[in-house]
Amino acid sequence: MKINSPKLVIEINKFEIYIAVIDETLENKFDLIYSHKTPIIDNQNKIINFETIYNNLKKNLFLAEQKLNFIFKESVVIIDSFEDSLINFSSFKKLNGSQLTKQNITYMINSLRSKIDEIEINKKVIHIFNSNYILDKKRTNNLPIGLFGNFYSQELNFMLINLNYYENLVKIFKKCNLRIKKIISKSFAEGVYLINENSNLDTFCRVELNENCSKIFFFENFSPKFIQEFNFGTNLIVNDISKITNLDNQTVRSILEKSEFSKGNLSEIDVEKQFFKESNFKKIKKKLIIDIAAARIKEFAEIIIFKNINTSIFIQKKIPFFLKIDDRKQIKCLDKSYSFFFSQNNHFELKLIDQSIKDKMYNYINTLVQFGWKSEAVPVLQEKKSIITRIFDLFFG
Repeated sequence: MKINSPKLVIEINKFEIYIAVIDETLENKFDLIYSHKTPIIDNQNKIINFETIYNNLKKNLFLAEQKLNFIFKESVVIIDSFEDSLINFSSFKKLNGSQLTKQNITYMINSLRSKIDEIEINKKVIHIFNSNYILDKKRTNNLPIGLFGNFYSQELNFMLINLNYYENLVKIFKKCNLRIKKIISKSFAEGVYLINENSNLDTFCRVELNENCSKIFFFENFSPKFIQEFNFGTNLIVNDISKITNLDNQTVRSILEKSEFSKGNLSEIDVEKQFFKESNFKKIKKKLIIDIAAARIKEFAEIIIFKNINTSIFIQKKIPFFLKIDDRKQIKCLDKSYSFFFSQNNHFELKLIDQSIKDKMYNYINTLVQFGWKSEAVPVLQEKKSIITRIFDLFFG
């Protein structure tokens, strides 16, 4: 295989590791040329230890290098963890009619970063975002560097991960002879993808429903603003149907995936006999299955969005909602229920995200690493200052 400029991306999710290699095309884009995923949970659905993760990663990295005939020295790491968190802080500067400078901004960012490090001693900052800029009570679209004013305030959003988790990642990659070029939150990367794929989109809410967990993620002014995760998922729908109809989970999954739910009066149509190979046939109306699922989907929408005290401000803004479901094929018959309840009967603009987002998302990863993101702030190390300089900063800074 002829490759030009291969880039290694390793995505570490809650239940699997996904190794991907992207390569630059003649159109200066990046295509996915290799991928492989490995579970990181055992038979009891428990996350396995870091030593096992290291062994799996090392083995599958070797297989990728053999297939592509290329040795990787570094990797971009995309993480999706239950311990992601976002903290919002505001900082201000009295200008007294003077000009706002880049040094003012740098000082504000570094000061807040230091505060975060003091407060969240068990966490590691992986992203810092500029969110809102207000000069003399007027909001600006960009950093108002060079403008004059009396009072400037800036909102910053910090995305953090567990420090122990981060340190273990570094150790694993070091043992694999890989340097971590950049760590990127998966939620942030998928948000960037949505912005790039939808014109005039800068503020939105994204909901993701997986089999065992769910997440809501809010972007405002191109910046991640809020994230919340839930330890329940679409498996509850299968469990509900199984419990009420007395069918095993596998039969329920087959019915949802393969049965036809879009034709005829469902209250008069029974589930087909072909799904009862392992058990006695039962007359179960298709409408009953849809009603059971709809009740649970309604509860999902209420808990995650509409009765969630953390999202009340976002709902008032009537922003676009994106919904991603882990297995659209399995629950294709429930699209109408999802659309109805998560849009509050079309009160909100709702778009269902296709599963191919993963492949498309990698087109933007290299750009994100090379050039950063429009709202991302980068703190710089402060040089040591003399006592006299610090006294002047105290009074005049």
